[in-house]
Amino acid sequence: MSRTSSLPALIESFFTERLMRQQHVSGHTIASYRDTFRLLLAFASHRRKTSPSELELRDLDAPFIVEFLEDQETQRAVSTRTRNLRLTAIRSFFRFVAFEEPAHSAHIQRVLAVPSKRGEKKLIHFLNRREIEAILNAPDRATWLGRRDHALLSLAIQTGLRLSELTSLDRESIKFGTGAHVSCVGKGRKERCTPLSKPLTTILQRWLKEPPPHNALALFPNVHGSRLSADAVQYLLGKYAKIARAHCTSLRQKRISPHVLRHTAAMELLQAGVDRSVIALWFGHESMETTQVYLHAHMALKEDALAKLPAMKGRPNGRYRPPDRLLQFLHTL
Repeated sequence: MSRTSSLPALIESFFTERLMRQQHVSGHTIASYRDTFRLLLAFASHRRKTSPSELELRDLDAPFIVEFLEDQETQRAVSTRTRNLRLTAIRSFFRFVAFEEPAHSAHIQRVLAVPSKRGEKKLIHFLNRREIEAILNAPDRATWLGRRDHALLSLAIQTGLRLSELTSLDRESIKFGTGAHVSCVGKGRKERCTPLSKPLTTILQRWLKEPPPHNALALFPNVHGSRLSADAVQYLLGKYAKIARAHCTSLRQKRISPHVLRHTAAMELLQAGVDRSVIALWFGHESMETTQVYLHAHMALKEDALAKLPAMKGRPNGRYRPPDRLLQFLHTL
């Protein structure tokens, strides 16, 4: 392998040329891929007994990639989802290498053939109306912080914005008048607009009339005028969830997070009869399959479907008995 096509040169070119200059991926993607290669190179350096800069492309073959992914699961106890995210970053790199180093096509194809791992798909958690009201009533609106937090939580529950989208909003992101909406830049740097209900519009109008600390541009700044961090939003939501649990006992069985508020917004739309395709656009989902999880979690829709089925008639025919030894074996699996 020539010096210009060494593994370090390929990795540098992958990040600077492919991801940053050509694809203009988000900072979140860069950080995720960076962490993957930090872990992969450290693992390879330890196993191959050489420095990361001395590693070669052939050191990262398919069996080694599988070994790395298994180590992530066993030693670092990462979830199946995180394991697959690591593999996605590695595949993206090797697809890039396929164009840069076609002579290594067989090696590259074997790495690309490493399969993702299927994991358990748990039902999503969301809040019902009574729980929503308990959360929104928790902030003390006699204080500036309470009014800010009430406006933030109201916006999160009605629009379903992601946590990163909420914290990145500026005051000018809110548009009033006919077709009131909030505009944000979501995953994949895709801009979208989400409509605001009349009650939420009133809440935000009142909030924006209050002078921001230090002339802050952020829609929800802290007392110093800086933008709220993700940890700060997690903290204030946890604080209000604790207050709300004293009045709403069903919340004691639920773990409340900003993403639960996003799920809650989707379930409210689904319960109101909004089509799944509209919900997918509303939430910036890349695929309709993402929106499908809300149907699985909506028990009321399943009960309605069950009620429409005709009652079963006749008596059961008894226990199933396979007519063949091979079928009997398969039945016991």
